[in-house]
Amino acid sequence: MAAFARPLVSETEGSGTEVAEPSVCMGLMKTGDPNTELGHSERQTWSRQMDFIMSCVGFAVGLGNVWRFPYLCFKNGGGVFLIPYVLMVFVGGVPVFFLEIALGQFMKQGGVATWNIAPLFKGLGLASMVIVFFCNTYYIMVLVWGLYFLAHSFTSPLPWATCGHEWNTVNCTTNFSRVCFNQSLASCLEHTGLRSSVMEFWERKVLRLSGGLDEVGDISGYMVLCLLATWVIVYFCIWKGVKSAGKVVYFTAVFPYLVLVVLFVHGVSLPGALNGIIYYLKPNWSKLSEAQVWIDAATQIFFSYAIGLGALTALGSYNRFNNNCYQDAFILALINSGTSFFAGFVVFSVLGFMAAEQGVDISNVAESGPGLAFIAYPKAVSLMPLAPLWAVLFFLMLLVLGLDSQFVGVEGFITGIMDMLPPKSFLGSQRREVVVAICCFTCFTIDLSMVTQGGMYVFQLFDYYSASGITLLWQAFWECVVVAWVYGADRFMDNVACMIGYRPLPYMKWCWSYFTPVVCMAVFLFHVVNYKRLVYNAVYVYPWWGEVLGWFLALSSMLCIPLTVLYKLLHCKGTLMERWQHLTTPIWGRHHLEFLPHENEARLLPKAEENKTTLLYESVI
Repeated sequence: MAAFARPLVSETEGSGTEVAEPSVCMGLMKTGDPNTELGHSERQTWSRQMDFIMSCVGFAVGLGNVWRFPYLCFKNGGGVFLIPYVLMVFVGGVPVFFLEIALGQFMKQGGVATWNIAPLFKGLGLASMVIVFFCNTYYIMVLVWGLYFLAHSFTSPLPWATCGHEWNTVNCTTNFSRVCFNQSLASCLEHTGLRSSVMEFWERKVLRLSGGLDEVGDISGYMVLCLLATWVIVYFCIWKGVKSAGKVVYFTAVFPYLVLVVLFVHGVSLPGALNGIIYYLKPNWSKLSEAQVWIDAATQIFFSYAIGLGALTALGSYNRFNNNCYQDAFILALINSGTSFFAGFVVFSVLGFMAAEQGVDISNVAESGPGLAFIAYPKAVSLMPLAPLWAVLFFLMLLVLGLDSQFVGVEGFITGIMDMLPPKSFLGSQRREVVVAICCFTCFTIDLSMVTQGGMYVFQLFDYYSASGITLLWQAFWECVVVAWVYGADRFMDNVACMIGYRPLPYMKWCWSYFTPVVCMAVFLFHVVNYKRLVYNAVYVYPWWGEVLGWFLALSSMLCIPLTVLYKLLHCKGTLMERWQHLTTPIWGRHHLEFLPHENEARLLPKAEENKTTLLYESVI
């Protein structure tokens, strides 16, 4: 690990002497040579830059691109939604995405240690670790359900395509077209009491849904096996870092795109597909005046770009110091948003076919989130020729698409943990494989609560609060404020120029300083003011103690930032200005040494002596 040192001023001894901050990257700023190889011999770097690109694609491009964006586009005015979406990409998505990658690349650290750039705000690193821990815990359940569906996709007919199974009720039906003509399924269910065969498979076979959060019920043995298998896959993807994960990253990043293309080619050949695509893109200009459309666009950006989770800084920390992360940010943004847009054609071509087959309007079959993945799309697949083939392809894509996001998120958390552990502690002295196993087992234990009959209510509680728009927007707001106003936007632009050989467009600095924080705080306040109680399936309202638990999940990350600031200020002596000056002075790594003037080399502590238990490097795929 790189040895870090703050200026030689004790936290318990205030100093009234103002020390001028040295110009980090002075060497490259003078030469301006972007080809200068600036090494950091103690930290592993990507063997090829494409490894970094593919890893970022695998992490940031996930299930939300496939099951959330198309529905938001259809719901918020079709093609018109692209106007606020693209604007939010350039005002919020790209600037923060670039900020996190560049910060990791410059500091050569991930997790909490990244914020040595402004030690007073190390709570940002803690907050991101809390959020990513919660994400790792509940996100894997989507993969578990996908694996369960995949295991049941090798029979013909598909088990959710027919009634008469042990999990079906007398109200089960496979065809709503006769009794639900031009009505939504929800409305039809309310009046007729009928139940779709795919809905009964989802709720009565997969979830075995109970009556509420307080009705835990028993644990499903089959789901535990799927959960165990998924965590074992994740473990062996990351236990050796690059040695193990580097072999699968290309497959997990590329395979979903190949399947999407196959599903698209098949989808557009189905009857009714064209109507679905037209419905997806049909513009409704009146929607532009609705605040909710702009809020949805901004929230979707922060979700789909995986901002605030800390994994992007970890990925960036393994770049070569002079890698062009500015160019990478725009390439990744194009891939991310392009995937979301293309996925809409895949989804709505199939939904158009499904609507035509059932004789209902497309708006009555359009779903978002798990409803699309485990209800609408399986129903559509069951109506196709060679249904098992398309079911296997779809759920395999779903599994792989979520898998790389999952194990990169887990790896980001592991990196942060390893950074914080003292080398002589019990965990710090263990092999990496042991620490990874402990973290995976901890998450597995928590996940057992989500494979019970009340597990879906627990899952939705985590999804709605722990990694919600509120927590991610709060995190992104403070990241911009700290870099732009505490460390200095111009100063960080100089650091970026040091790495890539030229200064990015001034618009980046303006976004970090003004536009992005304003957008983040505006959307954050909108969510707070318009907060609604959590409801499952528009029927079950969560009890008050469930909401309290949810807010505990949300505040456990959000409060890390102010509480850490308060703690550090109270435990540092001197006047308030002296404490601020001391605690906002960056702690440079030894890889910054070549850019410090010789007279400032004393500001770095000597390199720590290595021993057998010292972890020489950490890896993220």
